[in-house]
Amino acid sequence: MADINHVTLVGRLTRDAELKYTNSGQAVSKIGIAINQRRRRDDQWVDEAHFFDCVVWGRTAEALNPYLVKGKQVGIEGQLRQDRWEQDGRSRSRVEIFVNNLQLLGGRNDGAAPRDDSPAVGRPSQPRAGAPLPAADDFDDDIPF
Repeated sequence: MADINHVTLVGRLTRDAELKYTNSGQAVSKIGIAINQRRRRDDQWVDEAHFFDCVVWGRTAEALNPYLVKGKQVGIEGQLRQDRWEQDGRSRSRVEIFVNNLQLLGGRNDGAAPRDDSPAVGRPSQPRAGAPLPAADDFDDDIPF
């Protein structure tokens, strides 16, 4: 049987994304995500927060960087990776989530907006669903038909 290493989480970013580039020029962005869980202990509900470090690579890291701000709700899919090293004679390790797919969730007013220091990434604005269309007399008269 094959081993499975797949993680799916929905939570909020704990800090703004840190976009950097490797020596070979590949973009890498580090983010932290908090997952809140409510458990019942005795007669009370207790909220528990779990924190995870995530790594986003390549064009995804560059394109989404302006939107990956503290408090933004995101959904991620990825794989667990363990980093091991030695420090002061002691073996150390850290588990990170290498993100394969990242989805921005929530609306525009969920407390997180693109950072002002980054260029805007997006598509031209379109009317919202249910928004009224302009009246017929608001169009230019030089239409040839």
